[in-house]
Amino acid sequence: MTPSRNPQASRVLYPWKTYVTSTIFWIGEKPTKNNPTPNCMSSWDTQWSIHFGGYDDPEPENRIANFTTGEFRPKNFIPKLNTFYVALPYNDVINHQVHKPEASKVIPWFSHVNPQPGESVCKGKWIQIYYSNRSCYAQWEDCGPWVTDDYEYVFGSKPPKTKQNGSAGIDVSPAIRDYMGLRSGEKVHWRFVDASQVPYGPWKKFGSSPAPETNADLDAERKYLEYLRKLRDEQYLKKPLSEI
Repeated sequence: MTPSRNPQASRVLYPWKTYVTSTIFWIGEKPTKNNPTPNCMSSWDTQWSIHFGGYDDPEPENRIANFTTGEFRPKNFIPKLNTFYVALPYNDVINHQVHKPEASKVIPWFSHVNPQPGESVCKGKWIQIYYSNRSCYAQWEDCGPWVTDDYEYVFGSKPPKTKQNGSAGIDVSPAIRDYMGLRSGEKVHWRFVDASQVPYGPWKKFGSSPAPETNADLDAERKYLEYLRKLRDEQYLKKPLSEI
């Protein structure tokens, strides 16, 4: 994925969605009575498991969670896609053929992408997640939990309309769970970010993102900028909700 070179992109600050109930999901998850939708495919990728490289086993004993190497993945294969992925409850296309009537009006970046008919402008969009004084970044790769038409929550100011799983508003991958120390059902803050705002981290370890720079000065600058972002986010999210 090539970061945007639009100089205005880094100035876009999307609003935070605060205190959103999160749940855990994974590529290859089999259907159950409470969750009848299998995750071998996504809303946008009919071969999601194949493209990922296998089953994203959520069991901690079958995973690597290494902060030193930045590897957050299943033990038995090297993923071909980003292991930091989420689902949000909106799909902008119908049967991979046309965009939903409201899509061009409610998706803030729609006009900048200028997509072909049926080409999703949501798939792969970056988001920032904040929980317990830690930020991570992930890509939007599926739709849910439970519904796929809740644009008033995803792009607006309303709470999630589903009442299931504590009104869950975001599904997060096992890698996000492990990196954040998050348990299913806990609340997080999240917001959209542009690709140019995403610092290097474990969320760029796998998949098609560019390789990291090796220049020591650039590495130091990146770490410092991430520290400033974390400090800013901590100060921002300590404000009363009425001031956010």
